[in-house]
Parts: sequence; C-alpha cells; structure tokens
Amino acid sequence: MTATDDRPAEIGSARRRSEDARLVTGRTRWTDNIAPAGTLHVAFLRSPHAHARIERVDAAAATDLPGVVAAFSGADLAGEQGSLPCAWVVTEDMRHPEHPPMAVREVRYAGEPVACVVARDRASAVDALEAIDVDYAPLPAVVDMEAAVADGADLVHGDLGTNESYTWVFENGDLDAAMRDAPVVLERRYVQQRLIPTAMEPRSVVCVPEGDEFTLYSATQIPHILRLMLATVTGIPEHRLRVVAPDVGGGFGSKLQVYGEEVVALLLARRLGRPVKWTESRSEGNMTVHHGRDQIQRLTLAAGEDGRIRGLKVDLLADMGAYLMLVTPGIPLLGAFMFNGIYKMDAYSFTCTGVFTTKTPTDAYRGAGRPEATYAIERLMDELAAELGLDPIEVRRRNWIGHDEFPYDTIAGLTYDSGNYEAATEQALRLLEYDKLRAEQADRRERRDPVQLGIGVSTFTEMCGLAPSRVLGSLSYGAGGWEHASVRMLPSGKVEVVTGSSAHGQGHETAWAQIAADRLGVPFEDVKVLHGDTAVSPKGMDTYGSRSLAVGGVALYSACDKVVEKAKRVAAHLLEASEDDVEFTAGRFGVRGVPDSGTTIQEVATAAFAAHDLPDGVEPSLDSDATFDPDNFSFPHGTHLCAAEVDTETGMVRIRKYVAVDDIGKVVNPLIVEGQVHGGLAQGIAQALYEEAVYDADGNLTTTTMADYLIPSAADLPEFVTDRTETPATSNPLGVKGVGEAGTIASTPAVVNAIVDALRPFGVSDVPMPCTPERVWRALRGETAHETAEPGAGGGLGSAGGAA
Repeated sequence: MTATDDRPAEIGSARRRSEDARLVTGRTRWTDNIAPAGTLHVAFLRSPHAHARIERVDAAAATDLPGVVAAFSGADLAGEQGSLPCAWVVTEDMRHPEHPPMAVREVRYAGEPVACVVARDRASAVDALEAIDVDYAPLPAVVDMEAAVADGADLVHGDLGTNESYTWVFENGDLDAAMRDAPVVLERRYVQQRLIPTAMEPRSVVCVPEGDEFTLYSATQIPHILRLMLATVTGIPEHRLRVVAPDVGGGFGSKLQVYGEEVVALLLARRLGRPVKWTESRSEGNMTVHHGRDQIQRLTLAAGEDGRIRGLKVDLLADMGAYLMLVTPGIPLLGAFMFNGIYKMDAYSFTCTGVFTTKTPTDAYRGAGRPEATYAIERLMDELAAELGLDPIEVRRRNWIGHDEFPYDTIAGLTYDSGNYEAATEQALRLLEYDKLRAEQADRRERRDPVQLGIGVSTFTEMCGLAPSRVLGSLSYGAGGWEHASVRMLPSGKVEVVTGSSAHGQGHETAWAQIAADRLGVPFEDVKVLHGDTAVSPKGMDTYGSRSLAVGGVALYSACDKVVEKAKRVAAHLLEASEDDVEFTAGRFGVRGVPDSGTTIQEVATAAFAAHDLPDGVEPSLDSDATFDPDNFSFPHGTHLCAAEVDTETGMVRIRKYVAVDDIGKVVNPLIVEGQVHGGLAQGIAQALYEEAVYDADGNLTTTTMADYLIPSAADLPEFVTDRTETPATSNPLGVKGVGEAGTIASTPAVVNAIVDALRPFGVSDVPMPCTPERVWRALRGETAHETAEPGAGGGLGSAGGAA
C-alpha cells in the first residue's frame, strides 16, 4: 500500500471502469432485484383518456381476487398523498396547479394513475386492475400548443382560466435598433419534437417500513433531493426516511424527478406495514416518465451584409404537459442563456411562455434547454451563410468570440471564462477533410447525382457545472447547487471516499478514485467510493446537468487536500521536524534537506489511529470533508461536423462521416469521456433522424412501444471520429468543465444542417425533425411536412437507415 514516486498520474489516465465488471455481468443490484421477505407488489390503473372527469371508482371487486391484498383509488389516499412538488417557480404569477400522485377528480393525460392494486405477486396485481370499474366523463383534449393559447381554447385546468402557466422575459440591448434597417433579417420557425427518455433500466421503487422509519430504494438520480421532497409531500419526518439509489441503469434526466409512484409506494408501505414494490413496464414508462423538449421556436435574426449578427429575437412556446413537475418550468429557461451560442451580438430578446396541454408532463432530458437553444442558433447560422453566399464555417468565424477575448460577458448575461473555438474548429475541419468533401459535393451537384452530399456544421458551447447557488437563487430555484464530499483514511491506510453526487452510469467510482489516488498519493486500488445512500452520504445535491465532476469532483479534490494538511502536522511530529520543513510528494512526507527521512500518508493514518504519539490538540483520525459551490458555471465547447448522403429519390439519409472535437477542459479519464461522447452523439442523432413522441388528436400517445418509438442501436449509427482540445476551466481548481451532454447538444443541428445542405439546391431550407425518409421526400417535393406523423412514418429504422 506504499505510494511510490514513479507511479504514473491517475488524473488523465485511460483506466478501465472498475464498476463495469459487476454492471455488465449482472452481478449487481438493480432496484427490481431487491425483494425483502414479505414484499407486496403494486400495479397502477391508468387513465385511457387524455382528459376526463372521474365520476366513480369502484375497486371492491379487485380485492376479492386471488393474491390481492388491497386496492385504492386516488380518493382513498387523498388525505395523505399531498401534491407532487415543483421546485422552480420561475415568475411570481406562475400558475401551478395541484398534482396528486393518483388522480382524484379529474385526469389530464392518458396514463395518469387513478387507482392501484396491491398483491402478493406482480401478475396478480396487474390482472386485478381489470376488475376496477371507473366511470369517466370525457372532456376535450388539448394537444396543440399554439391552439392551447388561442382565445376560446379548451382548458386543461378549468380553475386557472388559461392554459398559460407563465411568461418569462429576458432582454439585453436595443433590439429594435439592431433590427432596424438591417440588410439581412431571417425569420424561422423550428419545432423541437417531444422525446421520451429511454433509460436501459426502467423506473422501479421498493419501500421497506421499519417501525416508524422507512427505507426507500429507487432507480433515481437524486436520492438526496428525493428524500427531502418525499418528506415534504407525505409528512414523514426527513430523519426517519432513508433513500437508497442502488446501481441505476441510466437516467438522462428522466430520473431527476419525484414521481407519484414513489409517493404512493411509501404511503402503501406505511398503511400496510409491509415492503411494497413497483416496477414499470416499458409501455407504461413511455406514457408516464416525464418527456423532454417539445418547443415551438419563433426566431428572428438580423445581420449585416458582412455576416455579422446584430440582434436575435427568440419567442418560445414550451409544452409543460398537464402538470409542473420538479423543475418543469425552468427547463426552457436554461436555454435562455444559450441561444446566443458562441457568438457576439448587439441585442437579444428572449420570451418563453409555458403552456399546459393534456399530455405527459415534460421536464429535464439530456441537455435540458441547451440542445434546444443550440439547435436554433446553429440552424440560423447555416441559414445566414446560405443567405449571404458564405461558407458556414466563415460566417461563424466572423461572429464567434476570439480565444484572446476571454473572459467574455455574453449578451445573455453569462461570463464565459475560457475557450478556443478556433482550435477546435481547425481540428475538426482537418479530421473531416472538409475541403475534399466540399469538392465532392460540388461534383455531385454538377453531375445531378441522385444521392447528394451535405456537410453540417455545429460549433457550440453549453452551460455545465449546475450550478452556483447564488445564480440559482436569482432564478428562483428552490435549492442550491453545491456539492459535498468526505474522505476517510482508515487505520490500514485504505481510503473511503463519500460523494454526494449519485452515479447512474457515469463511472463515478473510477473517476473519483483516480482523483483521490492522485491527491493523496495512494494506489488507485486502495480507494473505495461510496455514494447513492442518504444514510451513508447524508449531504448532497445529486447528479444532473454535467455537474458531478465540475462540482462534486472538486469537492473531493478539496477534501483530499484537507486530509493532507492534517496528515502533514502529524508527519512533522513523527519525523521530529518543523511543519514548515515537511514536504508532501506522491503520497510521502519528507523533510527538506534530509532525503533518507520520510513516511507515507498511509503510515501516518495508522499512527493517527493508534494515537500513541500525536501532537497536542490533534484528533486521532485523518478524515475531512468539503463542500464546493462554484462562482460560475463551466462552459465546454466544440465543433461537430457531419457529412451525410441524401437520396433525393427515396429520402433516405446515410451519415457518411461524423467528426466531434470537444473541449471539456481537463480530462480525468479519457475512456470515460469517450464513452460519454459516444452516448451523447447517439441521442442527438436519434433526435435528428428517428425519435418522436406522437400524440393523436384525442391526446393518445401512439408511440408506446419500441416498435413505434424508434431508438437507434449501435448498428444504426456511424463510426464516430472524436478528438479533443483542452482549455481548462478557470472556475474550479481541477480545470474540468463537464462532458455528459456535449454530444447530445452538438450533434442534432450538425445532422440536420447536413441534410438541408444537401437539399438546398432543390429549394429546401428546412426538414422538420425527425428527418425521416418520408419527411425528406416531402420536403423535396415542396410539400409541407407533417409536424406530427403516424408512428413509424417513413418506414422506421429499417428504411431510415440504411440510414445510419
């Protein structure tokens, strides 16, 4: 266990993830694998209507069936189920309706739970749902956002008198002056289609009562926030509630939530005094996990003849769905600060109206507001280039912030601390062989090749490290954004690291151990990382928004340094030297000028435990903790280029080459970064080409299965060419920025820009997402593409891709 001077640095090492052996072999513990003795199983009866008044619920017959223990309607639990929380009240007059975990008087989206059955096994619970008799009085569905805010629209919540939840405005600069007499004014309308987060592991919850205390296991991203919110909703004291997030198989924001099923499971465990479990089916999940995106963007961009941007106006309609969930109203506003992208401009105006519809609520989904903003500005930059006859790269060069201009105060009110857009772009152009492909594109156009080549550009930045608590407070968010870590040096010299961030596939156990090993100078194998259990890690703000490393990793960095400082005092005493003369290098304390004298930090830990010979006033342990609350966000950036072939006869799209050069600051583990980029690219490309949650006119979700909701597999995606530049963040001592969402944010506009670039000679300036073969084919024929389509329209993966 002794550290050595010649051991290579862990930070920057492409070490394989230590947690993968158990995750990929199934020797782990997903929530659905947890089955305490006497566990009862819960199944939920869900509304078949998008909007209806509940006239009567009769669950008596269900209780007579074999294996059934109890059945409850929403009304049965009305006195104790509370209202699901919304932690982000974005305006003082925001309309925030009650949201019961199970509906009591009215249902407002198809799939909303109205009753539940508790049985000795899951099959009996599911079968018994058919015995519950519910009388509904159907009410009008409200599906279309623009119609929802028109005069005389049917109302989702009749008592509110409107379908508008809020209107949020940000303005900077004189937009009227910027627009006035501008030689180029572009007006565009883009639709961010609704997406369904699809984690590998479905949602699941197990609640175990222990007297008046409860342990709730959940496939959640946010065990700490969930514990606090459950205590608030149910009235169960927080200190009698423990939340455990075992191994969690993905989240992408969908598990950054307090779901009704979690609340009901806790209430049922309290009522029945027995463990209860619920795990969603995939179709159930598609209907009820919160959805993402779903915006209508109306954009006006003014520019000079030289291509320089003068002003940008953004008007958003954002679909909230039927209710406001944990951070629903704030998600579009995260994009408010990013619509300007990496570009300089004189004036900016952003207005967002949150709209209620009778659809599943929306909330955070990978990138959360920032992909929507990046898509808009990067599509506009290509449109501006086309309008002026400039190369898309050149129009960006004329507008982006130069590497010598940082820190830079943007028109949207942020201060970008560092970046080098030139370097990332030059690297990406070289890797794509940009000039060669442009020459091929010209040749294909000249030859009228039925398969045209398009090149899509996306030069982006994002806002990571959510978030500085003072900034969140200024935005009326209900909590801070700090993160906590503690380090315990055990008597044997081994190390336990406790982090408040809670992994759901990001590789925290490996990356955190690498940080601790480097800072303490101990072997990687001597470090154990603990997380995801409020009893083990009582302080934390959890994992979302690419914040884990940029906030939680930095907290660990600081905690390690505190341990070293304490150990240094003990080491000086043991070495009979002045503390000022003791140096710490690679895990070893030595005395300056006395090369043969020294002791390792792990030997100091053992001595501290024994406490036989400690300095006066020193406690017998080498433990410490730290909380980090950054002063600023971090701002990863990069340049993504996509070369796509588009068949003008069939509408089929094939991504021929994709290059991603990202600058995410200091890299702790290149292998983990590579995996995060690949996963992000898959999700962003999926939005561009495949995925869409489709509702019919009656408010029924028609994409409830994986046969209808088209998720690409690895076989459907191209081989990615990835690289990095490195401009360290200045907002934290590690210099890290965050990478989890970069691929998703950058890739969607890169792919759509490539498709439009291929089709522009045919008069096509837009193809609505997802760009299915049918939509591409219609766009080529000048037909207005459907904003919503029947599931699988265009033929699905089979035809789209050959598409990929």
